[in-house]
Amino acid sequence: MAGEEAAPCRHRGAPPEEVVNRVAEIVSGIADDPQYLYQRGLSAGEFRLALPAAIEKLRGSTAASNADRRDFLGMIFDHMLAVGAIASVVRPVYGKDTVYQLAVPDIGNVAIIQKGCPDGAHSSVAWSVPSWAVETYLWWLCPSLASEPGEHVFKGVNRLRRRFFSDAPDTLDGIIFHNDLCGSDLRPCPKMGRAVEIGGNRIPPPCIWIMPERGQGPDFNWHGRRQRRFPAVLLSSFNVDAGNASVLTGYIGFHQGVRGIRTTVASRFGPGRLTTFRS
Repeated sequence: MAGEEAAPCRHRGAPPEEVVNRVAEIVSGIADDPQYLYQRGLSAGEFRLALPAAIEKLRGSTAASNADRRDFLGMIFDHMLAVGAIASVVRPVYGKDTVYQLAVPDIGNVAIIQKGCPDGAHSSVAWSVPSWAVETYLWWLCPSLASEPGEHVFKGVNRLRRRFFSDAPDTLDGIIFHNDLCGSDLRPCPKMGRAVEIGGNRIPPPCIWIMPERGQGPDFNWHGRRQRRFPAVLLSSFNVDAGNASVLTGYIGFHQGVRGIRTTVASRFGPGRLTTFRS
């Protein structure tokens, strides 16, 4: 599948695409089995009519885990407070926005915009940069095993690319992919050797990518030369010193040529350890 190399990890036991497609066929085909439906008190017409609403209800019960995602992100920021990486955190009023304001010594206010899986339009396009932010990052907390992490990330980057080359006024300093699956048996992490204990769990450092800056092309951070300050601060809370932060900080680059726009996603996960995906 395209995009796997956009992140250094793989899911363990994630269902193959053909299995997912087969499950979708089975669910859709239930309407063609009137005997099965009759035994459960439904007609084929009732099943077809209710199926979209039932799928939305299932999605809603999955969305209830958003509380767990908020708890995870809050736990990370509490840890950063405890080790002195940040001076304070202003948490969002949920239902209004999902933007955290971190006061970072020697930098200023950094905005963290909490989002779900990056391949959702809402998670990669529906955001704005606060006026108070010195640096702004999307933090993707993705529990999905439907695709490999790199595929999720690359789909999100493609959506961010369209916005980058649009008339939208805001740009990001970087993106972060990290949630409670990272380092677990379901999503093993090659950075687990640098994990720290947070909330009773061993949690590896997040995947971080620095985004391009708008300006004169055709290359926009194509070789990863743009520098941002917050990634080193975040990594310091995982006992990564400033001199080693660069070997755990990836980058996103765009190249605008006559044949269209190319994208590079480079992930760093240790000295001499790099995985790159280009399209």
